[in-house]
Amino acid sequence: MKQINLFGKQFAPDTNNQKYSSKIEAPIYEPKNKKPHVLELCDETKTRRLIREIKASMIPDEEKEFLIKAAQRHLVFNYEKIADYYAHSSPEMQDLMEKSGLVIIDFYKAIEYGYVKLSEDIQKQYLEEYGS
Repeated sequence: MKQINLFGKQFAPDTNNQKYSSKIEAPIYEPKNKKPHVLELCDETKTRRLIREIKASMIPDEEKEFLIKAAQRHLVFNYEKIADYYAHSSPEMQDLMEKSGLVIIDFYKAIEYGYVKLSEDIQKQYLEEYGS
């Protein structure tokens, strides 16, 4: 059975008429009773190694600056621990975590903050291929 992921929803053919259905069940996360330490939220191992290599290189400072910025994409976030941290944080911290896209609690806030966007071209193509 072919499934597709569109706009963050899983669509699978309905066995009766082979049309796609958006029937999904969102997982409900139950936070742990303990707030993790902030240092547990992110693994910086590869990023730090790359930055050391970049700083030790003989390339121009402008290139070093660029590569150091690029090295940040190798950070590994532990979203389970981030969710636990969020659950035990102040409202101000929670708001900032939501604005950073570390957690998405409210679909409408996700749209407001720019994390959920519908592309008219994708929507048009989907409707052409699968109907309304």
